[in-house]
Amino acid sequence: MSLSAYFLRRLLLAVPLVIGISLVSFIIANLVPSDPMAANLGERAAADPEIVAAFRAKWGLDEPFFVQYFTYLRNLLSGDMGTSIRTRRPVADELLRYMPATVELATAGIIVALIVGVPLGVISAVWRNRPIDFVARIISLIGVSAPVFWLALVALLLLYLRLRILPGPGRLDAVIPPPPTVTGLYTIDALIAGQWRTLGNALAHLILPAVVLGAYSAGLITRITRSAMLDVLSMEYITTARSKGLRERTVILRHGLRNALLPVVTVIGLSYGNLLTGAVLTETIFSWGGIGRFAYDSARSLDFPSIMGVSMLIALVFVLTNLIVDMLYYILDPRIRL
Repeated sequence: MSLSAYFLRRLLLAVPLVIGISLVSFIIANLVPSDPMAANLGERAAADPEIVAAFRAKWGLDEPFFVQYFTYLRNLLSGDMGTSIRTRRPVADELLRYMPATVELATAGIIVALIVGVPLGVISAVWRNRPIDFVARIISLIGVSAPVFWLALVALLLLYLRLRILPGPGRLDAVIPPPPTVTGLYTIDALIAGQWRTLGNALAHLILPAVVLGAYSAGLITRITRSAMLDVLSMEYITTARSKGLRERTVILRHGLRNALLPVVTVIGLSYGNLLTGAVLTETIFSWGGIGRFAYDSARSLDFPSIMGVSMLIALVFVLTNLIVDMLYYILDPRIRL
């Protein structure tokens, strides 16, 4: 099977999945017991029947459930995700405005996870049941088990308030203006504009939330890499490679790690998708204006169009992530091509 045929097949399978997710998300959003009128109109306006009726008619809340859903689905297929009740702006524009900050933070988080997780997992497997293996397993256990909010607060307390090593919440210091917008990622935009002070400040602000966000993924990648490497290192072809006199480094990296990559790639892909969509606590604590913060504000104000927009974005991110992982599987595992 060619790569294009394999990709097309996976893409077609993703279409009913996305439609199903939209239906489930729409049902859950409408089953919330709170009333959006009270959250968006205020108590006095919500007590006026005429204002409430006008509000319901404006946002289509007076229509039957399935009429609302099919209207939303029809608009979605034409690229219209609706208008935010809270900000009165198109939801698609809001998502595009907040998405770059999340992409920047999630990318930095997965880089931290890869730098820590893969080498630690390989070292832990090669020196199994030795002191360094126990240290690696403890580090991975802490990363997987520590709650994100606790880790974020401890990091801020120690490295920002007490030691003053790293800056506090926000993407930039208050006295530094954002760089000219090209991609929306401050680090990339500052690099393009040649604003080195802004670039350094943006990188410094990125370190703490990236480490906090990537801690869980780092622990998970360490565990999966260790487990996959232990399985591979017990194979006969590893013994054969060593008996041929190959250097241990070549045996570990070329013959061991390369064949252990399939489960690791899966975890990395899903972790990156999770970081792109699940950074609500991290973005809230570090005042990082991304999708997570937007989702929190939308849920608090019962902004149904924005909630649905975030839900669909999360679904598309995970579908796209799984497609990329499938393509990597196709490249890494010759059996899939057969």
